[in-house]
Amino acid sequence: MCDELINKITFSILMRNDLRNAHALLATSATATQALASLSATHLDKLSIAHELALKELDFIEKHAIKTYFFGDADYPFRLSQCVDAPLMLYAKGNANTNPQHVVSIVGTRTPSERGKDWCRRLVLDLADQVPNLTIVSGLAYGIDVVAHKAALESGIPTIIIPAHGLDRIYPSVHRSIAIQALSNGGILTEYVHGTEPERYHFVARNRIVAGLADAIVVVESKAKGGSLITAQMAIDYGRDVFALPGRYNDVSSEGCNNLIKRNQAQLITDAVDLVQAMRWEIQKKDAVQTNLLDQFCNLSPIQRSLLDILVAEEDGIHVNQLVVKLQLPYNEVVSELMMMELQGIIKGMPGGIWRKIEK
Repeated sequence: MCDELINKITFSILMRNDLRNAHALLATSATATQALASLSATHLDKLSIAHELALKELDFIEKHAIKTYFFGDADYPFRLSQCVDAPLMLYAKGNANTNPQHVVSIVGTRTPSERGKDWCRRLVLDLADQVPNLTIVSGLAYGIDVVAHKAALESGIPTIIIPAHGLDRIYPSVHRSIAIQALSNGGILTEYVHGTEPERYHFVARNRIVAGLADAIVVVESKAKGGSLITAQMAIDYGRDVFALPGRYNDVSSEGCNNLIKRNQAQLITDAVDLVQAMRWEIQKKDAVQTNLLDQFCNLSPIQRSLLDILVAEEDGIHVNQLVVKLQLPYNEVVSELMMMELQGIIKGMPGGIWRKIEK
């Protein structure tokens, strides 16, 4: 078993840049050992180097309880196995089910607006509430990626992180705590051996895993060019369903999403219901007793109700001074009421004195 695993790792290292031929060889070979033996002379000169790397990786796997998934094995992610450029070997840490009933990958800009972050969080929370056996996949990058992971952890559903490096590091390191949390409900999945640095071209390559693992891919805010659109195109090529959050016609941060929708490459969605209906997924029955936000709002004071009415109408937020003018109340009283509402999780204070309602 150990020799076969070494040969699987060796074969995956040797054939990483020749995936089509690698898949063809595996299709006609009973084991990785047989596939390795049938390699042409062009690969054999690199065999000793690959074998040495494989031995080091095996040592790392055993020391850190890493799981492996080899292309063609029964436990390899079945959605990903359908892709023409599926990785030969995947290395995983955590307890993730790589073949859950429903998978949604979420991607987007690294510099999202507050609207984009709030919408992404609300989408994940609502999907978690409606869709059984759901897993959220993303890449742990700044912006939308980490918002999606956090929302999944908040809602108690599994989330799988797809990094552009090996399992001996976390990039960006500032998101390490999120990655650690994901290990207990989801995990980290990569095609790269330990010691692999997060090089620029690795991010593009890992995007195909983000796309290939999913049933549906959601793009939340993207400029006209960017990694999110690369992932979306890969998903289209794989025959996956692509969805996008629309933005204002002159909003640079939504130009990529708007273009996807305009070109009929992505379906327009505004909430989780749109996605669930488009995918024709069965909505799970909710528990009889649930917390209703209306119950929470019933406890608001008259001033807080007035503030909430204004904030609901002002989707992009409103400055505290404008609230003071609209309500004709002292500044300190308005601020005090706003802070009480923020503590209840109803609204959120933004930089520059802007206040917005939190989307639930």
